[in-house]
Amino acid sequence: MRVCFMGTPDFAETSLRALIEGGFDVVGVFTQPDKPVGRKQILTPPPVKTLALAHNIPVWQPVKLRDGTAEKIMRELAPDVIAVVAYGRILPRAILDLPPLGCVNIHGSLLPKYRGAAPIQWAVINGEAETGVTAQFMAEALDAGDIIGVKRTPIGPEETAGELFDRLAPLGAELLCETLRAMEKGSVPRVPQNENDATFAPPLTKELARIDFSKPGRLVVSHIRGMDPWPVAAAEIGGVTFKIFKAFYTEKPVAAPPGTVLGAGKDGIELAVPDGSVTVTQLQAPGGRRMAAGEYLRGHPLCL
Repeated sequence: MRVCFMGTPDFAETSLRALIEGGFDVVGVFTQPDKPVGRKQILTPPPVKTLALAHNIPVWQPVKLRDGTAEKIMRELAPDVIAVVAYGRILPRAILDLPPLGCVNIHGSLLPKYRGAAPIQWAVINGEAETGVTAQFMAEALDAGDIIGVKRTPIGPEETAGELFDRLAPLGAELLCETLRAMEKGSVPRVPQNENDATFAPPLTKELARIDFSKPGRLVVSHIRGMDPWPVAAAEIGGVTFKIFKAFYTEKPVAAPPGTVLGAGKDGIELAVPDGSVTVTQLQAPGGRRMAAGEYLRGHPLCL
């Protein structure tokens, strides 16, 4: 089976590595263009490109997919299947129709829930107890193709989006390899998605990072977990805007308005929410480092 792989970040690199180690014939890789990274804005290749070149796999990084150039390259590669994992761009119909076995996508949610760019983060933000990865035949509509198979996993009560990414990446790679092997042997299931159950997971932005303490405490903590490692939850406390990394919720009667500081000490900074309190235990002040809230308070006491 000739496989053309399309993907960009670490999440996709795990799947490409699994294909290489699994003996699949990866005839080419498409990934996003190199991007400036860090304070010095050093032009850096995507993880998928680095891995592919290390294994002498040809790499293409088209800026556009609809000008015919990518389609021409694909036709020359003549893949039996195109495998797509976190590529970051919608494929035009001409490419979707090209491989005889179709285009298979690994998506980081239990479709049709959380279609879109940030399914892992939003599953955590919304306090889901379970998520997983889905293999689907790609369609022109975003993440709306027929489902081939899924792998499920619980979300830990303190698990961050970054930690969940690290767990779902190998799960997605395993599902991709299983799917392609099944396709080699014959047909695979095609289960249409129920559009009535579809939800969407738009990209995260820095504007979404600010904590809304008027929400229930469990959702406030879920928001903090879902924003880690980027863009990181933020809140103004005592006139200072902190990045917030960890917190816990306590259910109890509270008369103070949401966001009011109820206490500050070695256990952290306790703030009011409608159904109790949220205690921030790990934070970062402007220009400072990430640290325990109690450690920060020893040198910067809050005026209550």
